[in-house]
Amino acid sequence: MKTFSFFNREKTIKKLQSEEFDLLIVGGGITGAGIALDAASRGMKVALVEKNDFASGTSSKSTKLIHGGLRYLKQLDFWLVKEVGTERALVHKLAPHLVIPEKMILPLIDGGTYGSWLTSFGLKVYDILAAVEGDDKRKMLNKKEALEKEPLLPESILKGAGYYAEYRTDDARLTLEIIKTALNYNLKTINYAKVLGFLHKENRVVGATIKDLFTDSEFTIKAKYVVNATGPWVDALRQKNNSTTGKKLRLTKGVHLVVEHDKLPIKQSVYFDVPDGRMMFAIPRGKVTYFGTTDTDYQADINNIKTSLVDATYLISAVNNMFPNITISLNDITSSWAGLRPLIHEDGASASELSRKDEIFVSDSELISIAGGKLTGYRKMAERIVDLVTKKYSRRFFKNFKEIQTEEIILSGGAFANFSEVKSYTDIIYKRISEKQFDKKDAEYLVYNYGKQTDIILKKFDELTGENSREKIIKAEVWFTIQYEMTCSPVDFFMRRTGRIYFNIDSVNLYKTLVLNEFSNYFSWDKETLEKNKKELLKELQQATSFK
Repeated sequence: MKTFSFFNREKTIKKLQSEEFDLLIVGGGITGAGIALDAASRGMKVALVEKNDFASGTSSKSTKLIHGGLRYLKQLDFWLVKEVGTERALVHKLAPHLVIPEKMILPLIDGGTYGSWLTSFGLKVYDILAAVEGDDKRKMLNKKEALEKEPLLPESILKGAGYYAEYRTDDARLTLEIIKTALNYNLKTINYAKVLGFLHKENRVVGATIKDLFTDSEFTIKAKYVVNATGPWVDALRQKNNSTTGKKLRLTKGVHLVVEHDKLPIKQSVYFDVPDGRMMFAIPRGKVTYFGTTDTDYQADINNIKTSLVDATYLISAVNNMFPNITISLNDITSSWAGLRPLIHEDGASASELSRKDEIFVSDSELISIAGGKLTGYRKMAERIVDLVTKKYSRRFFKNFKEIQTEEIILSGGAFANFSEVKSYTDIIYKRISEKQFDKKDAEYLVYNYGKQTDIILKKFDELTGENSREKIIKAEVWFTIQYEMTCSPVDFFMRRTGRIYFNIDSVNLYKTLVLNEFSNYFSWDKETLEKNKKELLKELQQATSFK
């Protein structure tokens, strides 16, 4: 397994400066990562830069589902449903430890969005479009069957339910594993590297000027083509190229809240009606349940997206309305996250009506930008971009590249034949750690995060001294993510490498000093740098738990 760490940063920057690349990608979210793997695996020489941490924008703030876009049937967007529906199973095959089957229940209620006939027909169409097979095919449940599946549903207004298959994931870890896989195809990449402007030659974009945010030094990267895959920042980067003509982005905010599972003890994921006509998810995950999302226009600071009191009360009210035996209050919220959807502006459309299709913009200077799209469709978005680049490259430079390879490339950590193998491996890991006071949920956490890389973490765990097993496993995770995942700060670790700020915030509060000290030791921080990182972590903790 390739070392991928801050300590290689200087060496990587030298290579970024000294070589000319076929493709420079700006943006280290799921879209940029997908493009990097697709292009590099076809034989292109690829560089990728990200101004913050990998997956730090939209790609760590989604509903964390690889889903087929059932609600887009309402908009008669059959093409989108077919594409992302088909992709679900494929992405699961590429990373079965990280893209995990999740049965979804869709309650049919009096006065709800979906009636019995429409739900049955819609889910049937959904299955056909997405080529769903076997046990994953939809089932229609009567009232009794629905309540057996989920006893918390509102019995008085419940008529039945649709029961169908989706997949859940960790969006930030999926992004990271794609980037790590692309390293095997010689991708050169760093985080915390901001584009200041573009290089031009004969009125074409041929690279970019980059600022290393750790040293404040500047350098240039030369490339035959540049792709702008910066999500909510796409238009800002287009402005640096003076190419914001035509269609523009329209940003909408999505918010999710987290509670302890016993506060909302659903047995499985529920996709349910909100009184205002929208739909929401409630999803159990480990020892918590999370629910969302909102969908509201956003015009404030895109670098600082917060969960407001209005957002929180809206979501809480929706959950309490759907589950009458549950009463969640603001005090029950353990964590939250807020992110932006970079959608394409459409005159007269409300936020929830906007298309989730991706679109590609090519400027007169040949800066290629992509916006819109969904987490599930990252691979197809990448394919469209790389197909475009290969055609342009062939015409201008008379060189051809391979056809798309990513349908067969197993992602880092995912060397499993199927999900049954994942479960068997989880059992092995549980047996290995159970004598150290870990439970089955701990084993699932490790495997669902790291896959087969869990073996590397546990080898480090065995090497560490000390009596406290939970401290040792945290230390082993910190070491692994620093050495192999270019983790640069405790925030990177707690938020995007492990998801602990969202799904196990108690562990963050318990181990934050330990982790800060581990980083300080590895990076040889002075007191000022340690204090700066401490403040950044406390700020993120506060932002996840306070609503104004």
